[in-house]
Amino acid sequence: MAEKRRTVSRRDLLRGTAGAVAAFTFVPGHVLGGVGSRPAGEKLNIAAIGSGGMGASNINACSSENIVALCDVDDKNAAGTFNKFPNAKKYNDFRVMLDKEDKNIDAVIVATPDHTHAVAAMACMKRGKHVYCQKPLAHSIYEVRKLTEAARQYKVQTQMGNQGHSSEEIRMLCEWIADGAIGPVREVYTWSDRPVGGDPWSDFPIMARPKETPPVPATLDWDLWLGPVQYRPYHPIYCPMQWRGWWDFGTGALGDMGCHIIDPAFWALKLGAPTRVEATTTHYQPEVASETYPRASIVRYEFPSRGDMPAVKLTWFDGRLLPPRPKDLEPARRLEGNGAIFLGDKGTIMHGSHGAGGVRIVPEEKMKAYKRPEKTLPRVRRGQAGHEQDWVRACKDGRPASSTFDYGGPLTEAVLLGVLAMRMKDTPLEWDPVNLKVTNVDEAQKHINPPYREGWTL
Repeated sequence: MAEKRRTVSRRDLLRGTAGAVAAFTFVPGHVLGGVGSRPAGEKLNIAAIGSGGMGASNINACSSENIVALCDVDDKNAAGTFNKFPNAKKYNDFRVMLDKEDKNIDAVIVATPDHTHAVAAMACMKRGKHVYCQKPLAHSIYEVRKLTEAARQYKVQTQMGNQGHSSEEIRMLCEWIADGAIGPVREVYTWSDRPVGGDPWSDFPIMARPKETPPVPATLDWDLWLGPVQYRPYHPIYCPMQWRGWWDFGTGALGDMGCHIIDPAFWALKLGAPTRVEATTTHYQPEVASETYPRASIVRYEFPSRGDMPAVKLTWFDGRLLPPRPKDLEPARRLEGNGAIFLGDKGTIMHGSHGAGGVRIVPEEKMKAYKRPEKTLPRVRRGQAGHEQDWVRACKDGRPASSTFDYGGPLTEAVLLGVLAMRMKDTPLEWDPVNLKVTNVDEAQKHINPPYREGWTL
């Protein structure tokens, strides 16, 4: 498919020059011995799909390697990254980039809006490229399952962008739970102040679909931005920042933060798939509820027993709703904007966002009296770029990264099942994970694998 451009700009002309430089600068990994057998010090050739926003951070964290190609549908949003890596080839359509740069790419960062994660990541894996994909792994449960299966089929190294999974704190928490620090855990509270947390990327619009049809900016390819989603006219309320708040494009506060905040419980308690999910939300206007996420919600999960671990009830709160304060919590200790509480038979553990930020047994006197167990889980190199560099390391030596799709996939499925429950508010959903089926609500099934727009496939 030829890449569509409305006008030929000065930067379009410069792209050809940059490509010529890149062709003489980088040597593809397969020429030098292939993935898993790289000479010491050899760099990966990395491309990115989604080069502005969070993508810019992920790319910078991988700048120890060769950044050979950058793709973004919004030239303005990606301008800073495009300028920072002048030798990288520039593209608007990731399919064109993969066709033209196939032999020059070892690994790809996918940091687009949620609704295009799956089509981009799948296209890369089918070509044998290692993939770092932002959380949540995809927009629908079906997409997540197919990405998880594809990563195994194509034997590529993967990492989901829930960076707290590479932290020291989450490993420490897992070791404490395994050590029996608070006894068997039967209930967990998780919460986030989003979508009204105040940040521009989390202050979601709570509104019906706009009727205005302003012109598309010259720097944006709107058709490519929509990708597999059914067509609608452009409006600046969708992109570049507030797409998370729209059902068609984002996954709301739960999709945005659940893969971070639920992650520690999912790992430490070996939760797997829930059997039942139910949600209550603040939505009450049908024309709004059909388009955007609610201002606040409560989602209740039920997970079955696992081996010698008891069944767990996990509750998610967002929109600045907070869980009940546990009886062990000191009166002066406040609940932060994002975090979780583990309620065990013998005590309570709290942590902040991303599994980090003050992992503590409460009250503090119990924390001070606790004899910490030996470290048993492998550690990831610490530092701001640790999560991305863990993926880089995996691509080179073949040992799996911290949050592979085998782990990130089931976590994302659980999170997105909660998102589905929000659509079916006040209706309990009984879940069959083997067949990806809600067994008691037929209407819910259409959201498991919504149809793609013509011309797009997974």
